[in-house]
Amino acid sequence: MKQPFTSGARASDRPAVDAVSANGRPQAASSDRAILLIDDNPSVTQALAIAFRMAGHALDTAAGPEEAFSRLALRRYDAILLDMNFTAGEASGEEGLACLRRIVAEDAGARVLVITAHSGIRIAVAAMQAGACDFVMKPWRNAELIAKVEAAIARGAAAASMPAGPVPRAPAAIAAPPVRLLGDSAAMQALRDLVRRVGPTAAGVTVTGRPGSGRMLTAQAIHAASPHAQGEPTRVDLRDPAAWDRLDQARGTLILRHPDRLDAVAQARLLDRIPATARCIAIADGSAALSPALRRRLATVEVAVPPLDGRGDDALLLARHFARDAAARFGRQEVRLSMAAEALLATTVWPDEVRGLALAIERAVLLSTDGRIDAAALAPPSVALAPTATATETGFDLSDAERAMIEAALREHRHNVTHAATALGLSRGALYRRMARYGL
Repeated sequence: MKQPFTSGARASDRPAVDAVSANGRPQAASSDRAILLIDDNPSVTQALAIAFRMAGHALDTAAGPEEAFSRLALRRYDAILLDMNFTAGEASGEEGLACLRRIVAEDAGARVLVITAHSGIRIAVAAMQAGACDFVMKPWRNAELIAKVEAAIARGAAAASMPAGPVPRAPAAIAAPPVRLLGDSAAMQALRDLVRRVGPTAAGVTVTGRPGSGRMLTAQAIHAASPHAQGEPTRVDLRDPAAWDRLDQARGTLILRHPDRLDAVAQARLLDRIPATARCIAIADGSAALSPALRRRLATVEVAVPPLDGRGDDALLLARHFARDAAARFGRQEVRLSMAAEALLATTVWPDEVRGLALAIERAVLLSTDGRIDAAALAPPSVALAPTATATETGFDLSDAERAMIEAALREHRHNVTHAATALGLSRGALYRRMARYGL
């Protein structure tokens, strides 16, 4: 069970911020480190946000692993503070350990400090073995916690400047975040595991799947796990004749798009042009159209990216991530998805896979005026609810998706039909008729 956070009023707990620089800001603020706190206790997040701001550091917060991985995909943090339990009554630390293992697996340079109770020595030891760089016991003193975080950042910066095995580690100061494949489904867990296994090798890999499903992101993740991770990969779209000239200068990772769309002669010419020292990652609809010789060079391993409709609840997870990203990029307030919108996301097949979902969410964020996204703002034409009744409406069969959206909207708006109809993009009369058909 979580212990409450107490922000004791002792002066020793407060970072020294009395010295003011010429621009009127505390001198301590000059370090400007970015830290992520993963904790679902609002009192903890609010108190630590104040403490770190006084120390001159920016603190972002995430209420759980899902939001944390979203934020980690958007930027790189100098340090991460991770609570070990997120479910009421849970004290085993397994939730935090699972989150820690994934953070470290996707970014070996991450500096993670875990937060445990005094009785959680066993959890702290397990966390250190799993890749945490330090731990903090509850209750803590703010000054000591901040000092531990700053020390971890300093050690990380020193380690990043030294060789770290066969895969050089990127300096912690680099702003670009590591490549992260988001999703909690079994299909995505298997994909991440396969990327981790083949990434460090020199094997040719062909990434297959539906357009828009994340094939390029997967190729980038394989590159990020390779010995060539510090260099930029050379990308060649083989449909563009002018792009072929980049083959001759390729070093390190070579990402080839659409080799399967070349005829037999062009495939043979490609095989001759690929530098012997290049590690090839191809993006294709499938490997069957490759010649045997080219398949041997490019497809020692085939990595299939799962379609979005085979990823369970990942669509909702991704929608929240895209909403958070769009709000930051467009300077809008963060928005939330209504229950009806969540019901739609769970049942909709997006025409352009993840890319189509991202576009729909970005558009909805830009057009939102009240900090929320309703189903009417997301529904693609193929599943959109008709705004008014028509002469043929009596013969129209509502799908399970439509019923789920209507039920969710009615629950969210406490059966206020006017508000639910607005959220669904329907007239009150049209909603009443649909409710009658379903006995709602």
